[in-house]
Amino acid sequence: MATITSHVLDSVKGTHAAGIRITCFRRDESGSTTLLFDKMANEQGRIQESIVISNNSESNEIELVFYAADYFKSITQSDTHGQIMDTVVVRLKLNDSEGSYHVPVMLSPHSYSVWWSDSPKPA
Repeated sequence: MATITSHVLDSVKGTHAAGIRITCFRRDESGSTTLLFDKMANEQGRIQESIVISNNSESNEIELVFYAADYFKSITQSDTHGQIMDTVVVRLKLNDSEGSYHVPVMLSPHSYSVWWSDSPKPA
C-alpha cells in the first residue's frame, strides 16, 4: 500500500492547521472521481492514510482537497473577508504502489504553498 501524509500549516497564526478537513479522491482517465478518504487533521495539522494503487495502472492520479475557507471560518467564527479560494486542490500521479507521499501545505486566507517530499512524518 502507498502512504499519503500531509502537514498543514496556518501561516496567519504561525501554527498547525488543526482540524482542517482533507479529502482524497482517485481520478480515472475520464476525470471521474472516487472518494478514498475524508479526514480531519489532528491537533498537529497532520494526516496519514494508506491507499491501494497499482504499478501498472493509468489511473493512479489522486486529488487531495484541503478545505481552506471552512478552516479559516471555523477559527475566526466570522466571514473570511472575501476569501475566494474555498479549497486547495493538489493532483498527484502516484507511480509506486509501496511509496510514501508527503504533501505539506501552508495556508492563509488568500494564498497557499504546497510541495512534495518522500520523507513522511508520523501523524
